[in-house]
Amino acid sequence: MIKSELVQLIAERNPHLYQRDVEHVVNAILEEIVGALAQGDRVELRGFGAFSVKSRPARMGRNPRTGETVMVDEKHVPFFKTGKEMREKLNGGGS
Repeated sequence: MIKSELVQLIAERNPHLYQRDVEHVVNAILEEIVGALAQGDRVELRGFGAFSVKSRPARMGRNPRTGETVMVDEKHVPFFKTGKEMREKLNGGGS
């Protein structure tokens, strides 16, 4: 599912809302999550999961094409850990 499909699905389930309003809400939620992560905060959505940022230290890597060793800079990557309810639902334990 892509974002536009999510917006359309929510709009169909809530006919009293305009699709453009649903799109604004979905975009606002995603922007807030990204903003919080950019500040180093953790975002927890109970029953769904938690977003956080993990730091990967600088390291020596290898260019797969040439075999040359290269320095890979430190980077920060998003990390998502599923919530208990989601794990149970995905594994057939939920309804």
